[in-house]
Amino acid sequence: MSHLSSTPPSDASAHGTAAAVAPAAAPSAAAGSTGPSAASGDTATGAGGLQRTLKARHVNLIAVGGAIGTGLFVGTGASISSAGPGGAVLSYGVIGIAIYFMMTALGEMVTHRPVAGAFETYTGEYVEPGAGFMIGWTYWYSCAMTIAVELVATSIIMKFWFPHSPSLLWSVLFLGIILALNLFSAKAFGEAEFWFAGIKVVTIIVFLVLGVAMILGVLGGHTGGLSSWTTGEAPFVGGLGGTLGVFMVAGFSFIGVESAAVAAGEAENPRVNMPKAINSVFWRILLFYIGAIAVVATLVAYTDPSLLQASESNIAASPFTLVFKRVGLAAAAAVMNAVVLTSVLSAGNSTLYIGSRLLYSMAQTGKAPRVLARTSSHGVPVWGVLVTVAVSTLGFLSSLVGDSVAYTWFYNATGLTGFIVWFGVCLAHLRFRAAWKAQGHDPSELPYRARFYPWGTWFALIVFVGVIIGQGAMLVVNGEFDWYGLLVAYVGLPIAVGLWLGYRLVTRTRPTPLAELDLSADDVEE
Repeated sequence: MSHLSSTPPSDASAHGTAAAVAPAAAPSAAAGSTGPSAASGDTATGAGGLQRTLKARHVNLIAVGGAIGTGLFVGTGASISSAGPGGAVLSYGVIGIAIYFMMTALGEMVTHRPVAGAFETYTGEYVEPGAGFMIGWTYWYSCAMTIAVELVATSIIMKFWFPHSPSLLWSVLFLGIILALNLFSAKAFGEAEFWFAGIKVVTIIVFLVLGVAMILGVLGGHTGGLSSWTTGEAPFVGGLGGTLGVFMVAGFSFIGVESAAVAAGEAENPRVNMPKAINSVFWRILLFYIGAIAVVATLVAYTDPSLLQASESNIAASPFTLVFKRVGLAAAAAVMNAVVLTSVLSAGNSTLYIGSRLLYSMAQTGKAPRVLARTSSHGVPVWGVLVTVAVSTLGFLSSLVGDSVAYTWFYNATGLTGFIVWFGVCLAHLRFRAAWKAQGHDPSELPYRARFYPWGTWFALIVFVGVIIGQGAMLVVNGEFDWYGLLVAYVGLPIAVGLWLGYRLVTRTRPTPLAELDLSADDVEE
């Protein structure tokens, strides 16, 4: 997660990973299907389509980066304060399991057929064409708005070192960096993400080692043992309401991990590399999120007021900073500020990548202007990159006008995008498996199989629907209900439904019967 605010809707759009697209294919024969992309050598798409230049190490670190962002570095403190150590660990654990099942479902489809757009393609072909159209455009818009958020965040973070510098300077510099990385080649993007994610991973590992040493009394003079877990109302603070509230925050924190799977489209040997990356997602979530929360909750009592003060503008209050300071690291705040800056750069870099590839994918299937499918000699969809940057810049500029009401609404409109995508992935997987069986195929024929199918997929789907509903329910439980708050929380939902219904009305498409779904992978080029 790259950007965090006090309300869950604002957290939804941060994407910390990359998406990519496979070389295109011949049109599907399935009636009502959107069909695979056009052939990669089609001159209409430019210089030959996208290129498989992402190595296994790129894919693995991209998968890690999707689950790690500023939501972990500055946001976990608020979760511990709200629900206590037990409530925070339980909430992130349940959401983490649901995420894992969703990722294995997505991994099964993307390993079988690593094609353009991934979740946009699969929902469009296996569920209903309008669903793919809706997910593609809402996710792309979410990407554009996330970049706008990161433009704001980078100026805030740089004020730590240069308090009197103009904010616009850093935003322009940040935009120039990610634009250059994305215009050059997919390999340049992958290399940048490798190092961005590597910095985050090293930071967390060091934090966990030092934290455990402090808990054991080896460092920092910590002698409290596990007393923080029994302080006041701990381990579960605020009862069921407190834990459910953190469920939603945890869900928003993980948004972005889904885009790791679509890196298969530009990955070398995706049928070998993608299962490895996906299988490691669960353990990385367990280690980085659950482990970090457990360490923070043990070393800092939930009653500590600093847990509620951390933000991009107050890195000194980050739980990570507090722990590093207790070890004796005098420059803890500066170090964590640099790490958070890395997370912001990573989020902006990968989000621009995702957005441009989604436009490329949709242009290949007629859901976006054809010009967006053109690629450079390096396999970069240049127009997709430029259009995404243009829209994100408009969002950023709106944040500089007046009280930024327009910007707030722009961003909140993306709030449920991640959950809509996750729901679509689960639904697409259930339809894919049902069609696989209906057409006489055996699951053993798949190069990678989702764990605990169908129960894992159904569990994830139910959890995601519960979080979506719970977002509004918590307004009532907490006594904070008002129509404006409800509208802010759910403004993205009617937009998504409108896109879906609009596409269906214009194109007259309908879901394809299971027996007629195109399950081939003939369009995949290794």
